[in-house]
Amino acid sequence: MPIIQQPAISISPTANSAERVLARFERAKTLRQPWISEYEECYEYALPSRESFYAQAPGQSRLDKIFDETAIVGVQEFASRLQSGLIPNYARWAELIAGSEVPEEERSEVNKALEDVTEYIFEIIQNSNFAQEANESLIDIALGTACMRIDEGDALNPVVFTAVPLPQLYLDTGPHDKLDSIFRERSIKASNIKVAYPNATLPMELARELASGTDRYVTIVENVYRDWSSLVNEVNKFCVVIPEYNAVLVEETYRGTGSSPYVAFRWSKAAGEVWGRGPLLNAMPAVKTTNLVVQMILENAQMAISGIYTAEDDGIVNPSNIRLIPGTIIPVAPGSAGIRPVAAAGSFDVAQLVLSDMRMNIRKALYNEMLGNPNTTPMSATEVAQRMADLSRQIGSAFGRLQAEFVNPVLRRVLFILKKQGRIEIPTVNGREVQVRSTSPLAQAQAFEDINAVNRFLELVQTRFGPQMVNLFVKGDETTKYLATKFGVPDSLVRNEAERAELAQNIAQMGQNGIDTSSLAG
Repeated sequence: MPIIQQPAISISPTANSAERVLARFERAKTLRQPWISEYEECYEYALPSRESFYAQAPGQSRLDKIFDETAIVGVQEFASRLQSGLIPNYARWAELIAGSEVPEEERSEVNKALEDVTEYIFEIIQNSNFAQEANESLIDIALGTACMRIDEGDALNPVVFTAVPLPQLYLDTGPHDKLDSIFRERSIKASNIKVAYPNATLPMELARELASGTDRYVTIVENVYRDWSSLVNEVNKFCVVIPEYNAVLVEETYRGTGSSPYVAFRWSKAAGEVWGRGPLLNAMPAVKTTNLVVQMILENAQMAISGIYTAEDDGIVNPSNIRLIPGTIIPVAPGSAGIRPVAAAGSFDVAQLVLSDMRMNIRKALYNEMLGNPNTTPMSATEVAQRMADLSRQIGSAFGRLQAEFVNPVLRRVLFILKKQGRIEIPTVNGREVQVRSTSPLAQAQAFEDINAVNRFLELVQTRFGPQMVNLFVKGDETTKYLATKFGVPDSLVRNEAERAELAQNIAQMGQNGIDTSSLAG
């Protein structure tokens, strides 16, 4: 197999900022080119309403190739199911906790201080447009790659989220194979440039056009890339270029974790690749087969209704002009039996078996069979938890990548904006801030596995050796603390070590005085 060389960047030592950005942009365009046909095919069969990678008039119909809606509905269900499992609406799907470098005796107090911060952060997120834009991004992740822009808002909406369409997106990786360089190419009215970028400096030619009353759409390229000259603190460079004038509109430097306004993430990827591979790519053979079978069934049904006929003809029959479509009249030699219907080529009863298998494969590939048919008897909470655990195991690798490339960067970006606005203060211990822990249903599914393991162990020891051995062998306070952490119980509801010691001392003292202490433990 030939080795595919990655495109190189050719930049003149005297090139200005615009030329440097455009040179990197050309490399990113080259990296995206092989994926366009695959993604566009997914759009044609499963997402016909999305913006195309090719030129398309607004409102142009793209439903000509679609005869079966299984993939269209399946992608929407996939995005909704992934959203409810990863970032459910009106719920805390993550929390800020003390990192491992925080001394253990200080973690409880730090966690209590962080609970109020976490509540405020999710109040901001839930009152923003995050749920709507996240759903758009998760639809794109069915193809394998998605991107969201997170900007600073106003006093009413401190944080604003925007899903970036894939046709506008270009990506490149950095030294650690992460998405360190993100480009967005879009058209914007010249009069709106100063609104979108208040600090923009317009080229002289464009400024003259606006002064003369000429307002037209221009193409701009945004680029955010990680500056690795600083390894201690995160530094991101932001640049906006108008290729038509080879001019820079905005050039800024952002410092700090979460300073980049773009969050690009992938479902999974092959080693050495930049763009991701999603479950819809794996389902495309079944999608196209199902679409073709339904098309053939409809054509067969139309033939059964309209029929194909033969008729006498005094001329010469040209087989090349015969078309086997419904309503066709085929000329025959004079003296024949007249007009007669032509029998159908065969039965399509087997098509239902093919459709059933293909549709099941599509739903399975998009993880839409995990919770069963909603029209049947509702499942118990235990069964739902078990199926969610199965889903968590099936998408384990993708879940880890989404957590690292989407959930954590989104929270870091929101934290950066709220700290910049002076709305929150994050405690710092030993020069390091807190870490993010996922509490989404998919993350809790793994926690429930750990809880069940402890529960089975305690039950087994008690059954085989009695409760005395459990009390002798198991540290009750540590086990309770471990289970509280796995259940996601807030630290404010759990007594710390000093409070437990004080309560135990009071109970012992009251017991010595003959006072009933059975109700004091609560």
